[in-house]
Amino acid sequence: MAHTTVVPVPVMGKHNVNAFLLLGRRAVLVDTGIPGSGAKILARIAEHGIEPGDVSAIVITHAHIDHFGSAAELRRATGAPVVAHIADIGPYTTGRIREPYLPTGRFGRFLDRLDAFHEHAEPFRPDLLVDGPTTLYEHGVDARIMPTPGHTAGSMSVLTDAGDLVAGDLVATSFLGTARRRPANPPFHDDPVGNLASLRAMLGLKPTTLHVGHGGPLDPARVECWAAREQHRLDRLAARGLLHTRAEPAPR
Repeated sequence: MAHTTVVPVPVMGKHNVNAFLLLGRRAVLVDTGIPGSGAKILARIAEHGIEPGDVSAIVITHAHIDHFGSAAELRRATGAPVVAHIADIGPYTTGRIREPYLPTGRFGRFLDRLDAFHEHAEPFRPDLLVDGPTTLYEHGVDARIMPTPGHTAGSMSVLTDAGDLVAGDLVATSFLGTARRRPANPPFHDDPVGNLASLRAMLGLKPTTLHVGHGGPLDPARVECWAAREQHRLDRLAARGLLHTRAEPAPR
């Protein structure tokens, strides 16, 4: 068994928006940044000796524009199949996220007013649609795709056999990654309770490190403490009738 290394691929800023490169027997790219990020991502992975043809698969963690925005471009450039969850297929095939956003706090409400968060991406149809745990062994990395619904219905994380969890937007660091190592909600969740349940399920698998779409790596023990506080916060909101969840359409 070859060890799988998780390499962050900054797409915006130092940690504001991240993709990730999984390096094992081959290379797998997780997430593709905002539209127009393809050339930048290819240049970043070339710094690690990875050419476009070395990428064996592109995994999209969920259907938000900063994660699937350059998927079609990078599929053309690499020839690699795109892997995504069936529950998010609508945004992928239309290039448009499900709106309205459901902000998790003031920062999300601020971002919701920015045009960039309502961009369209080039549509694509994933080559491999998953709806349950799926290994990436055939793509050359010792890792598993784990459905983690809540942030969106089709959110997924990737857990390596060594214990690294590439967690998408299950959790973030404050202010899109500017407050390092401090767990926080990302700006939006379609289902906050469902997302927290997914996060706690992944923590129950005892990952060694959480690699998130917004921010630097997070310590699982610190995330555990934050998750307990977040559970109490959500319970209080629910008791007051202030929790809002998106009603998801059936997959097409």
